[in-house]
Amino acid sequence: MLFGLDGVEVGLIIVFSCLFAGIMSGFPVAFAIGGSALISFGLLAYLDSTGLLTREVIDTSSEAYKSLRNSGVPLIEISQFRYPDLPQVTIPLFEGGWERALNRNLSFIVNRMNERVIAGQSIETLLAVLMFVLMGITLERSRIANDLLTTMARVFGPLPGGLAVSVVVVGAFLAASTGIVGATVVTMGLLSLPTMLRNNYSPELATGVISASGTLGQIIPPSIVIVLLGTLAGDLYAAAQEDRARAVGCSDALTYLGEAAVISVGTLFQAAILPGIFLAFLYAAYAFGYALLNPAKAPPVMTGGAPGERITRLHALTWFLLVPAGIVAFAVASNAVNLSGSQDMTVDSVGDASARAILRTNVSEQCKDAIIQLHGQEKWDEAVVQQERINAGEISTEAKALTSEEITSARQSLIENAAPIGSGVLVFFVVLGLIMTTAYGTRQSMQPRPLLIGGGGVLLALAVDAFLISPEMSPGTKALFLSIPTFLAVYGCWNAAKILSQNELFRVVFPPLVLIVAVLGSILGGITNPTPAAALGASGAIMLAAYRKLRDTGRSGRPVIAASFAVVILILIGVNFDLRTGIKHVTFENWVAIILGLATYHIAFGGLLFSCWVLLRTAVLKPVVRETAKVTSMVFAILIGSQVLNLVVISFGGEHYIQELLRSFEREWVVFLIVMLVLFVLGFVLDFLEIIYIVIPIVGPVIYGGSLDPKWVTIMVAVNLQTSFLTPPFGFALFYLRGVAPKEVTTAHIYRGVFPFVLIQVFGLAILWLFPSIVTFVPSLFPH
Repeated sequence: MLFGLDGVEVGLIIVFSCLFAGIMSGFPVAFAIGGSALISFGLLAYLDSTGLLTREVIDTSSEAYKSLRNSGVPLIEISQFRYPDLPQVTIPLFEGGWERALNRNLSFIVNRMNERVIAGQSIETLLAVLMFVLMGITLERSRIANDLLTTMARVFGPLPGGLAVSVVVVGAFLAASTGIVGATVVTMGLLSLPTMLRNNYSPELATGVISASGTLGQIIPPSIVIVLLGTLAGDLYAAAQEDRARAVGCSDALTYLGEAAVISVGTLFQAAILPGIFLAFLYAAYAFGYALLNPAKAPPVMTGGAPGERITRLHALTWFLLVPAGIVAFAVASNAVNLSGSQDMTVDSVGDASARAILRTNVSEQCKDAIIQLHGQEKWDEAVVQQERINAGEISTEAKALTSEEITSARQSLIENAAPIGSGVLVFFVVLGLIMTTAYGTRQSMQPRPLLIGGGGVLLALAVDAFLISPEMSPGTKALFLSIPTFLAVYGCWNAAKILSQNELFRVVFPPLVLIVAVLGSILGGITNPTPAAALGASGAIMLAAYRKLRDTGRSGRPVIAASFAVVILILIGVNFDLRTGIKHVTFENWVAIILGLATYHIAFGGLLFSCWVLLRTAVLKPVVRETAKVTSMVFAILIGSQVLNLVVISFGGEHYIQELLRSFEREWVVFLIVMLVLFVLGFVLDFLEIIYIVIPIVGPVIYGGSLDPKWVTIMVAVNLQTSFLTPPFGFALFYLRGVAPKEVTTAHIYRGVFPFVLIQVFGLAILWLFPSIVTFVPSLFPH
């Protein structure tokens, strides 16, 4: 032993010392991580070859070890920490020599690069990182933050601490549309910090609220952190639960858990919504409370009044709250009483199984005991009874082909039980209705005739769908019946859109809001996975930026608007019509839909190419592509370097040592608390990327290998990693703000200003710890 320490302990000290030294050396992080891996492995190889480093391992040939295994203790629970009295033997640090470890690491590197960087299952999800980065940088270059800050300052400025609250609101908005911390902090630092200082805001509050609000992009989806963490967490959770199942004597995780051990990035996006909004609320509440206690340091600011014409309080209350609430309540209530719902009459020729086995009961006694301990005796007894009925042929768990009579009967049953109003029709016309009511709320003096016509179209459409359209009608016939009501509703909505475009608040907020809803809605609704949604977001951001440039130069943006409408029409066609041409019978209306779909596709694609050309001519596209390439290359370079460093830690047993240490604690929550504390401390000196790719793979098999909800675990880690942007001395948000802050704002101001927000982060983590339903509530609303 060297200095009385085990060789593994010395190895961990050497590896992490080289890592910290490399990061603080000033070299690019990606190269510092890879270089520290090579240097630390060279040092360990030299010390191992001289015989200075050895390690103590449990003697598996001893009688004490054999008797312990025979007593039923799982192999995964046997360690030096939990059973220190077991006989041990001394072996070299690198079993078989450092040459063998080097050869093994080289082969692992090739396999891991292929699996995680080049052609593995997670590469498709990682492509979403590139798309979200492109989306964020494009929106940042389109000056969306400038407009949002100006508008929100007019809305919230008259409140105590209103400018600080407006920064939080804009930070949350940019988090959902860009997700790039550096761009958000720099932009808000350049735009809002001088304004806040001119209006006698405390430098501490101003810098703290800008730094904290800029980091919301790491938790509010679509978040790059959640994409990167989610791809890693999915693999770790699946592997850890398989090990857990085998440790208790079951064949696989599906047998033990009763469900597949799967967690997706889309599910994590759902889980992150409420925590992100909750943190933004805490930031705004602190700014408002600070202003109430210290009015001289955060005074109200009059910035010319809120945009739009002045309206009475009763009018605003009616059309901004009561009427929209009534419309939404009607939509929810109609679904609850089966007035609206799915009208899909499709019957699969292969019927669903009549029952799904609750639990597998054909297992060993050891696995049975473990399943009962996990699920309870009552659920096991229910599964046994169900299995007996399956064996007797009373119920079936296997799908079978349906006869023509069974298909006809099933279809007739769907028709009889179908809701009068289709859910798609209801949602579409409710959205149009909300747009019209909002428009009337913004302009009290407008002539209501166009909106009355549009509202009549909405009511007529619902009546036509309820009384004239039957579920068995073809999509073309339905579209024909709804054409006149749709024309009336669109006429009213078109006039409403013109009114809203003249209101500064809605003109600024509406375009990026639509983009956010399109991206998040497609993911949260299960329509698509994050990668196509990210591509949709990047395309939308390009068209939005092009439209903005065209307006600034006095040119028409109609090609971009036409492309946007073409995308909407294409989605509606794809949802309602069968666009396959290879099927046996293609009806006339389907041919019409296919031709119209091709036309709208080419219009949309042409609009995207036109938008790229506009951005290229205005010198926007080239820097956007360059910055996207730089950020994406940095992420993947850190991924590669961290994989090399992880393999060094694995090669001498460092990963196994840390996992055994964590598993030596009896209670799961204690282990997870220790991990969270370690991540919090590491956030002072490491970036979130290094923590994700270096630390999480080491501790992941432990924190994902128990009974804790993996969604909750991942979001807790993500919120903890968000703190790494704020904690001195290496908080990146602090560096970003320091680079653009005026000379009168010192580093001490920034450090003092961010301290309360670090405490808010800790408080937020504590609330999420005590009330995990904040994380799990939204995913529970969506079927998986």
